Amino acid sequence: MQLKIMPKKKRLSAGRVPLILFLCQMISALDVPLDSKLLEDLVQPPTIIQQSPKDYIIDPRENIVIQCEAKGKPPPSFSWTRNGTHFDIDKDPLVTMKTGSGTLVINIMSEGKAETYEGVYQCTARNERGAAISNNIVVRPSRSPLWTKEKLEPITLRSGQSLVLPCRPPIGLPPAIIFWMDNSFQRLPQSERVSQGLNGDLYFSNVLPEDSREDYICYARFNHTQTIQQKQPISVKVILVDELNDTIAANLSDTEVYGAKSNRERPPTFLTPEGNASNKEELRGNVLSLECIAEGLPTPIIYWIKEDGTLPINRTFYRNFQKTLQIIQVSEADSGKYQCIAKNALGVIHHTISVTVKAAPYWIMAPQNLVLSPGEDGALICRANGNPKPRISWLSNGVPIEIAPDDPSRKISGDTIIFSSVQERSSAVYQCNASNEYGYLLGNAFVNVLAEPPRILTSANTLYQVIANRPALLDCAFFGSPLPTIEWFKGTKGSALREDTYVLHENGTLEIPVAQKDSTGTYTCVARNKLGMAKNEVHLEIKDPTRIIKQPEYAVVQRGSTVSFECKVKHDHTLIPTVIWLKDNGELPSDGRFTIDKDHLVVADVSDNDGGTYTCVANTTLDNVSASAVLSVVAPTPTPAPIYDVPNPPFDLELTDQLDKSVQLSWTPGDDNNSPITKFIIEYEDAMHEAGLWRHQTEVPGTQTTAQLKLSPYVNYSFRVMAENSLGRSLPSEASEQYLTKAAEPDKNPMTVEGLGSEPDNLVITWQPLNGFESNGPGLQYKVSWRQKDGDDEWTSVVVANVSKYIVSGTPTFVPYLIKVQALNDVGFAPEPAVVMGHSGEDLPMVAPGNVHVTVVNSTLAEVHWDPVPLKSVRGHLQGYRIYYWTDQNSSKRNRRHIEKKILTFQGSKTHGMLPGLEPFSHYTLNIRVINGKGEGPASPDRVFHTPEGVPSAPSSLKIVNPTLDSLTLEWDPPSHPNGILTEYTLKYQPINSTHELGPLVDLKIPANKTRWTLKNLNFSTRYKFYFYAQTSAGSGSQITEEAVTTVDEGKMAGYLPPDVGAGKAMASRQVDIATQGWFIGLMCAVALLILILLIVCFIRRNKGGKYPVKEKEDAHADPEIQPMKEDDGTFGEYSDAEDHKPLKKGSRTPSDRTVKKEDSDDSLVDYGEGVNGQFNEDGSFIGQYSGKKEKEPAEGNESSEAPSPVNAMNSFV
Repeated sequence: MQLKIMPKKKRLSAGRVPLILFLCQMISALDVPLDSKLLEDLVQPPTIIQQSPKDYIIDPRENIVIQCEAKGKPPPSFSWTRNGTHFDIDKDPLVTMKTGSGTLVINIMSEGKAETYEGVYQCTARNERGAAISNNIVVRPSRSPLWTKEKLEPITLRSGQSLVLPCRPPIGLPPAIIFWMDNSFQRLPQSERVSQGLNGDLYFSNVLPEDSREDYICYARFNHTQTIQQKQPISVKVILVDELNDTIAANLSDTEVYGAKSNRERPPTFLTPEGNASNKEELRGNVLSLECIAEGLPTPIIYWIKEDGTLPINRTFYRNFQKTLQIIQVSEADSGKYQCIAKNALGVIHHTISVTVKAAPYWIMAPQNLVLSPGEDGALICRANGNPKPRISWLSNGVPIEIAPDDPSRKISGDTIIFSSVQERSSAVYQCNASNEYGYLLGNAFVNVLAEPPRILTSANTLYQVIANRPALLDCAFFGSPLPTIEWFKGTKGSALREDTYVLHENGTLEIPVAQKDSTGTYTCVARNKLGMAKNEVHLEIKDPTRIIKQPEYAVVQRGSTVSFECKVKHDHTLIPTVIWLKDNGELPSDGRFTIDKDHLVVADVSDNDGGTYTCVANTTLDNVSASAVLSVVAPTPTPAPIYDVPNPPFDLELTDQLDKSVQLSWTPGDDNNSPITKFIIEYEDAMHEAGLWRHQTEVPGTQTTAQLKLSPYVNYSFRVMAENSLGRSLPSEASEQYLTKAAEPDKNPMTVEGLGSEPDNLVITWQPLNGFESNGPGLQYKVSWRQKDGDDEWTSVVVANVSKYIVSGTPTFVPYLIKVQALNDVGFAPEPAVVMGHSGEDLPMVAPGNVHVTVVNSTLAEVHWDPVPLKSVRGHLQGYRIYYWTDQNSSKRNRRHIEKKILTFQGSKTHGMLPGLEPFSHYTLNIRVINGKGEGPASPDRVFHTPEGVPSAPSSLKIVNPTLDSLTLEWDPPSHPNGILTEYTLKYQPINSTHELGPLVDLKIPANKTRWTLKNLNFSTRYKFYFYAQTSAGSGSQITEEAVTTVDEGKMAGYLPPDVGAGKAMASRQVDIATQGWFIGLMCAVALLILILLIVCFIRRNKGGKYPVKEKEDAHADPEIQPMKEDDGTFGEYSDAEDHKPLKKGSRTPSDRTVKKEDSDDSLVDYGEGVNGQFNEDGSFIGQYSGKKEKEPAEGNESSEAPSPVNAMNSFV
């Protein structure tokens, strides 16, 4: 007895059967697979597999590449037409065709102009079986014209009036993107009151004083050429004029007064569109954008309704503060009247827009490739729709069918070509053209007449091993023309296969839904057609499932005791299991207290940390099972306690009311062991998909002994029940009887669908597969579909087995793809899946940035400019540009260390950047690379630049040695960072008297080669303050200060010193100051006492009516703060200590601030990026100002010690 099963596709009447070819478990009614090893002798007409878009806008700065790729056997040859006539590429030295391809490359970068090659191109791919043609490819170069020059008068208007600032951008190809910004490249804020219209104009419903500015600038960004054009700035001045000043405001003559409406509150009126009604036409599938902008005071609010229907919920979006209504994927059903309503406190107005949706042709049924055997019948069907209705015309091998060679087997009937009794000469490629005034569709479909006996592609004697009670799938991939029929036999004697037990899929696979032990054996697949027969044997072995027959049990043990968990595994004798133990789903602690002996896990000397869930996992090559138990650790019980325990397991489980998607389960509770049962937990096992694995189903209160359970399709259910009280959970009950639910189509699709290329020429589509429980039926498979996002190609689909990945090979590098993955089983398909976008693989960039040039801004800052690389050469996501720069090793200091290259990364498509933190007076080298997700491209040629001299840092040290009565010797070390060639040192000094007042300033120049200098003819026993700094040709550096004291004249001081004070030298420090001596303090106290007595006498005299010449005293001792400083004598204000900067008692003097500071360059990578690899704001540009800092001057006002001026860094927009 034999089972003969035909594929599920229905046959056409009158014997018209389209041949279906089976290959590698995939159905292909379109193609003969070009497998070089298997199908070397099969021929196939050409098929266009890749072509440039119909409307092809090119970059005039790059070579023109017009794609045309086709497959066929033998490989097709290619030819082109241009503007309807043959295009002889051999006569044009700039045009070449890629080898083995029809793609044209027009080299306009070396010479020639893009405009020369504008036109309509069409590619023809031809071999002995026919000719396929591409779409008409209209090639046009992109254009980004400049704004026409115009003189824009300033606009003056009163607060509350409406205003429209026109943009009127130049017409480019493709159209520009419009935005308004100010001179600082900051976007102008928009709101319900101020917004940009679809035409680019800027609308003010009413103006406010804060709208006044002189830099309203409209920008037009042309993305194709990466350029931005700028309109002349518009000046707007808003004035506040009350009713009493209306006459004055009307006579303003210096600027134009905009409008004449009152600034009082007023009802809305529409600024755009005009009138009460307008019309709008849009094409099917596009985005319908309707706009209403109203003026009024207060600002009107916009609402939208559809007069003859409701707005589509999932396709309607509101933009521009409700002023724009957008409907995506518009269809003919969206035609009708739409009404926008503008409303404020003073009134309401309406505008009606009549929308008509037209449609370019779209496919209802595109023509499909047809493979027939000699003598068979078939049909090509081409059905399209549109508004207006498209006209259908046919071509044969690129020639209108009316003038094509006659074929007696062919008959044309409108949108169908019927073939009868085809012969090998009937092979050809047919083109269906559906066109109306809004566009056209061109579909190629071949008729390939083949005569091939059956071939079985599955390897012979393949062994399949399956766990019992699970599905078994035996493959029999086949090929043949006419389409073979498939028959399956079991055993050498041809045992009968019953149709109710076995399922034959269209790809020849035999499925045993629930494999049993008696399913073991040899199965034979036989493929037959009228030209022959082929057969193949495969072998099936059914293994016993792995089961845990003794599970670890819940345990409560006292601290310090020993606990043992048992896990006894039963398995198929031909499989070798491995058993591992886990604690809380992780590895067991590496502790000698844990021991594993065959079926037991023993934990000795239990501690509190040992509490948790212990899991026994048994694995084989075909399945795995696990079981868990909880260990609770308690303190030792000092005295016997009442015996309480977890409940005994329920029993007598029974299934009733068995329906397709529900069943009622009832049970009898066990003993509660002196603690009331709080709830019952119901678990289920799916013996078909997850045998031995129990999952949570539901919970019911402890007073309930029945539960209505919801079920899923195609699951072999068993149930068990556990009881729980305050002490824990009982052991599970015995399992209920099994209940198998009916199969249904999947109700969900795979999640986490992604498309990423692992190589430059592939697209790896991955997804999270459904588990067996979610399959809802036998024969779980996935339909994987993809197509290029920006092309006109139809979806390419393939049905794969229950896997999680599919690799599309031969893709172009870094092209966006639309992807979807749909689940299906033998019952049917899951709902339509969501479409996600992915990209084929990236490759390293091919081109280095060109035209690199460096502009040195100052001694620590340089600006780098470069030309962007062509986007096509990036071959991936453009992440930015990376600059490598380093100093040359031309000094002995640098020879002692290796070259340290610094890296600065600029995000996005920025074409210039700043290099901060450079060393003055240095030689630098740099190059630039473009980066994408794959890595870096080639480096640009090295560019060398030099930084100029800068001001030096402060001298490294300054000390005063060898003080004498009238001289001091200064010693110093040169600056650690000279930043150039030192020209000289400047030394300034001045005496400080006993009251800390500063004396005249002396300025002295010292040659640069000196490190020691002696000052003579100084006053004895006098403190001096010194200011010392170095100079280069760029200016003066930071200063260092020091103080010192000349020694005391021993002869003059001998009569004034107390007997215990010697005549030794005074040290050059504050500790030897006479103000700290005891005799001086006593003298000052006597003087203070005399002054106090004098004040008392004055007070007494004043009370008696006497006068004291205070005014004369004040005139004689004027406040030094209001005295003008004399530049000739260099007098300073009050002296303050350079270390602590504390103010002195007299407020009439100002402290000197020339203190020694750490000399760090103001140009830091921190100001521009993150560490070495600096980052920027979101558009890759610098924000704010880049500037140096200035030290304060000495008292007489000498020149600044810091030279750099602020440098403004301006944003650039991409």
